[in-house]
Amino acid sequence: MYVLIVALLAFAFAGPAHAQVHIDIGIHLPAPPRLVLVPEVRAVQYVPAAPANLFFYGGQYWAFVNNGWHVSAGYNGPWVVVAPVVVPRPLLLVPVHYYHVPPGHWKKWHKNTAPRWGDEWGQEWARKRAWKEHDHDRNDRDDDRGKGKGHGHGKGR
Repeated sequence: MYVLIVALLAFAFAGPAHAQVHIDIGIHLPAPPRLVLVPEVRAVQYVPAAPANLFFYGGQYWAFVNNGWHVSAGYNGPWVVVAPVVVPRPLLLVPVHYYHVPPGHWKKWHKNTAPRWGDEWGQEWARKRAWKEHDHDRNDRDDDRGKGKGHGHGKGR
């Protein structure tokens, strides 16, 4: 009887600590995809032939689909939804033009800069991540160079 009670208690408390829901996000590739380095963020690779925004970073595939991030150990999943606060910073620095299926409002953004994640996920997210858009939008300011002092790249002498 004692063994039965211990077994039942063990079973009751043996559930997963962090339940993960695997979902189908519509990425079904016939073979491992060709990965191409993102020159602006050398730690990240993207999949140019993917039907979605598919990247490779840290030994995992990352997809930005339906305004949310998903991660998988394999190129076809299974996919796990990832909260915006835990998406690795290098992925967030990938310029807009590497997103094959960007949300419609991204099309008016400068294609050579990172998406405006603070706009996407709000100020609370930006505070948690210590995210400052102006630190990542240097290419947007290229047109301002030379129009005033303090915009050069000198040594400050």
